[in-house]
Amino acid sequence: MKDRFKWLSLELLLLIGAAVAFPDGAPADTCVKQRANQPNHGKARSQPAHSNPYEVVADAQSYHPGQQISVVIYPHSDQSTVFRGFFLQARDANSNEWIGEWVQSENTKTIPECSAITHSDNRDKLGAKLIWKAPQNKRGHVYFTGTVLQEYGTFWSDIVNKVQAERP
Repeated sequence: MKDRFKWLSLELLLLIGAAVAFPDGAPADTCVKQRANQPNHGKARSQPAHSNPYEVVADAQSYHPGQQISVVIYPHSDQSTVFRGFFLQARDANSNEWIGEWVQSENTKTIPECSAITHSDNRDKLGAKLIWKAPQNKRGHVYFTGTVLQEYGTFWSDIVNKVQAERP
């Protein structure tokens, strides 16, 4: 009976540890790990793209020096699925290099080393509105890619943003 109690206690501790790992967002080395832009959550792997319940939408794909582009994360219109975390990176559409910087806002943390932004708490989120700022000396096209995390072992990686349709 004592051994069973020890094993149950150990399992409970492991579950608690999994629930609170990286509560303040992805570490900076997420950009350069073997599975770049993906959580390093043990054996958990990205869910299939066709099952992704979230949208990542930017209000533009071309930029001019210093321009700010809004990027939002939210559940598909037919779902009300909350998420706990995210990691997004800005990349030049031609060279695929990291580009620009993010404006830090409440409940976010920027990773300037690789033009990325992540969550800064692990509370449930219905959406996130983020602001990316283009470099001061360049114009071109940008895309945003990364991961949305529903919970520790359930996430979707390699998401690429959609662009909001321009209004006439």
